[in-house]
Amino acid sequence: MAPADETLDEIPRRRVLYGRRKGRRLRPGQSRLVAEYLPKFEILDLPESVFLSPRDLFPSEIDETWLEIGFGAGEHMLAQAEANERVGFIGCEPFFNGVVQLISGMHDRGVENIRIYRDDARLLLARLPNASVARAFVLFPDPWPKTRHHKRRIVSKPVLDQLHRILKPDAELRIATDDPGYLDWILQHVIGHGGFDWLARRPADWREKPDDWPDSRYETKARLAGRSCAYLRLVSRTKSIDR
Repeated sequence: MAPADETLDEIPRRRVLYGRRKGRRLRPGQSRLVAEYLPKFEILDLPESVFLSPRDLFPSEIDETWLEIGFGAGEHMLAQAEANERVGFIGCEPFFNGVVQLISGMHDRGVENIRIYRDDARLLLARLPNASVARAFVLFPDPWPKTRHHKRRIVSKPVLDQLHRILKPDAELRIATDDPGYLDWILQHVIGHGGFDWLARRPADWREKPDDWPDSRYETKARLAGRSCAYLRLVSRTKSIDR
């Protein structure tokens, strides 16, 4: 573990989570699987005075670390982990039933290069070292459409500040949404932030996703419902941003 950088923004000291954390009751088989399998892959305790080294989370050597915030039922991250066996994946998801779906998929497909954090993602972001993540995903986050709830949106300056800090220079940040209002919000915050370059040069660059972007259950439902999805690919600028 590396020493914490004293120049970091104030570290969140408490979790801030909205919405449900648990849904349907688990079946007996799911409960047994979680009890046996989840402890092997869960990140439980974050260090107080040092950074959490992502490489220390994986018993086998990894080439790089990727991060997904809000992985839902885990379809995207599971497919990425299968396709990139030398990458260590860290996934944040407070909704327990989604974690159960991911654990079930990992067990069935023999995937072990994923680690799971079941709490406020901002707490984990604040404990990852500078320039330690090679790619990050924020896919179809809750748009919180009511104006009074906009402060709950995960795409915000504090979160973008932390993502910019932990991403390596020229690392890719992928954000997706099917909500037009949230898309405007995301673009305003990302472009106004100054730490990221949007890779789109034509409409097809954000209306169509690259071949290495697996579908998720939510994304499929959105398209079947006739909603258009936006796929944003950004890279972290090497220059420092103004605080």
